[in-house]
Amino acid sequence: MKKYLLIFAAVFMASFAYSQSNKEEVDFMQAAFGMDKKSIVADYVNPSAAQKDAFWKVYDEYETKRKDLGKQRIDLLTQYAEQYQTMSSEQADAWTKKVFDLQKKTDKLIETYYKKVKGVSDGLVATQFYQIESYILTYIRAEILQAVPFLPNKK
Repeated sequence: MKKYLLIFAAVFMASFAYSQSNKEEVDFMQAAFGMDKKSIVADYVNPSAAQKDAFWKVYDEYETKRKDLGKQRIDLLTQYAEQYQTMSSEQADAWTKKVFDLQKKTDKLIETYYKKVKGVSDGLVATQFYQIESYILTYIRAEILQAVPFLPNKK
């Protein structure tokens, strides 16, 4: 699992680097990330044969919405990188509020799709979905936090 997550982190950070120059490359990287991620989810989420088709339909819907939020995250990171050296107090505050809002949207998306997954399967499958998504998201958030430098102290 750790090997897969390292690949995820590399793909994510590469997509961040590319986001400044080419949106098509970000889309490509997200698609590659999505394919690898789907295979990991398949290893950890175990719907029954009767639940499988419905689960993957809901999961694919979730991934589409998650990727939209991922693009917003990349945009925020790009904004941070562009303003890093000269960011004012007001810009920092506005940027941080956008980060909070995006985290809330992401957490709400997982909660919404937990309920949808449970609706087409059961509580075990829904919890497996929640656990793997939360694990991957936490790992990616930690990688981003390690890669993003602290704002310089201007005092």
